[in-house]
Amino acid sequence: MSLSRQRRSGCTQAPIGVRTTTEKAEKVVVSVEPVFVESSRNAKILVAVACLAGLSWFASAPTRSTVPASELAEPYALCTPDGPKIYTVDEHRPNVQCLVVQGAFIVATGNLSEIQRRHSSKSNLVVRYTKPGTIIVPGLSDSHGHILEYGASRELLLDGAASVQDAVARVREYVLANQDVYIDTTKYILGGGWDHTFWPRGGWPSAEDLETDSILNGRPIVLQSKDCHALWLSPKAVEASLPFPDTLEGGVIVRDKLGQPTGVFLDNAQELVKQPPVTEADLLKRFGTAVKDAHRFGLTSIHDAGLDPTSLKFFKRQAGLGDLPIRVYGMTYFNENEAYWGNTSTPDASVGRGRLTARSVKIFADGALRTGGAALYEPYTDDSSTNGFMRLSADTLSTVIGRFLRDGWQVNVHAIGDRANGLVLDSFEAALEGVNVTALRPRLEHAQLMTKADMRRLGKLGVIASVQPTHVISDMWYAESKLGAERVKGLYAFRDIIESGARLTLGSDFPVEDMNPMGSFYAAITRTSLSGESPHGPAGWFPDQRLSRVEALRGLTIDPAYASFSDHELGTLVAGKRADYVVLSQDIMTVPARDLLDTKVVATAIDGTVVYGSL
Repeated sequence: MSLSRQRRSGCTQAPIGVRTTTEKAEKVVVSVEPVFVESSRNAKILVAVACLAGLSWFASAPTRSTVPASELAEPYALCTPDGPKIYTVDEHRPNVQCLVVQGAFIVATGNLSEIQRRHSSKSNLVVRYTKPGTIIVPGLSDSHGHILEYGASRELLLDGAASVQDAVARVREYVLANQDVYIDTTKYILGGGWDHTFWPRGGWPSAEDLETDSILNGRPIVLQSKDCHALWLSPKAVEASLPFPDTLEGGVIVRDKLGQPTGVFLDNAQELVKQPPVTEADLLKRFGTAVKDAHRFGLTSIHDAGLDPTSLKFFKRQAGLGDLPIRVYGMTYFNENEAYWGNTSTPDASVGRGRLTARSVKIFADGALRTGGAALYEPYTDDSSTNGFMRLSADTLSTVIGRFLRDGWQVNVHAIGDRANGLVLDSFEAALEGVNVTALRPRLEHAQLMTKADMRRLGKLGVIASVQPTHVISDMWYAESKLGAERVKGLYAFRDIIESGARLTLGSDFPVEDMNPMGSFYAAITRTSLSGESPHGPAGWFPDQRLSRVEALRGLTIDPAYASFSDHELGTLVAGKRADYVVLSQDIMTVPARDLLDTKVVATAIDGTVVYGSL
């Protein structure tokens, strides 16, 4: 997905005060000693704070980098009133009642009685209680999303359109509702989310479908598909993009019997579509929309899966102006038609006080299953004339993956079909021989359809599988018709992947799917639709592939932290890590699965500061 075609981070003495007031605040007696901060000596920081907290288990906490003296603000304890309902995602102490937060960091965790028992009456630590029934989890992460594209998609949303006529009607309503668009017939109309696989006739839409509407006639319209692997154009938009090549590698221009473009462009063919350049105002609006929703859903970190140059420059500009409002881990988009840049560019790590990191490259191996572009070993069951296609050749994949890894970049490859995943793993296997894989942490983005042998190879190589559980419950209705009863068993086989020894990290691929991480959590543990249904019944589609709740929570917290090289400071709620946390309205680890999607975010905090809701 790219923005251009709408598819696509000396010693200083600082005495600690403890006098914050809040609802249901309780004063707890603590012993407070000055903390000395030495920027290059993490161990001394931790020992000093351990003395403050008086907790023996603090000494084993992970270290972090620098704690600026300005971060040493007055601490507070945040506690759950119903006992230890803070899910730390720490194997050594998975549940506690309280977090002690100071500035941007967690300085201690434990139960309230521990904190009270261990301190004398030299000062007062304010305790903030969450509401009864709530829980606290680490800040949630989405391992695969598209931030600016999400913002753009909210402007004209076609998701859920029941037919081509319904989609056309939505575009018409958008034009009529926006006076500036209605008056200017030359203004490009951009939207997305249509899904032809759920339309009654099941075929592709066409340019003429848009042209026959009297309001839309003659207007340039470009509409992105739900999976972001197809564009639907009006005749005016097709005309503006002429001329087209007869053929191209890794893409398809859908044509009629006379060889004329029908208005649908698949995968690499999308690059041929000309669109007006986005403005800074456009980018700011889209970013604001995406961040607002992310905070509302409890997301504190997003892995942006394919930053084109425009997007990356925008995020760098924003980071230069101050803290980004959310953590962005960016994958820089690889364009095979441009000169190799892995040896001339330096990975950006922790730009803007750690809120922006761009140390990975995103490579596309094949297309998507829904549009028939996923590269398979054998032909599609519903279309024996094709087995999909590779967007890059095996030789190109091998060359660029090896070069980027040697130059110190994390390599993240989009791979859907079993053939694409196999070829990518071939390239990883050759490039990773004799290499410390934990220093590079390569990733398969999607890893949708894999053979058993390749799953075992995935675990052996240490390649991370970055998967999207909500894709499961979207694709399960048509997957068998495309792949057949036997081959489909290797699709979204999360349990098999884990048992191979591989690590999973979870995302949504928004705006392809809904941004809400509770949807990913629900889909991962149920493999049923939002109404509790599946082709295999209420137990779920291939229920043996479901994840446990602990695995799903890890997939939204510590696993994406590991996959983005930030597990030393994010992903778990332990002393020494950044205070990114989310307060949820109910206990997602125990409530019936059918109630999970009723969960609301009460508060989202980044670096100890509440950015959504309230405590």
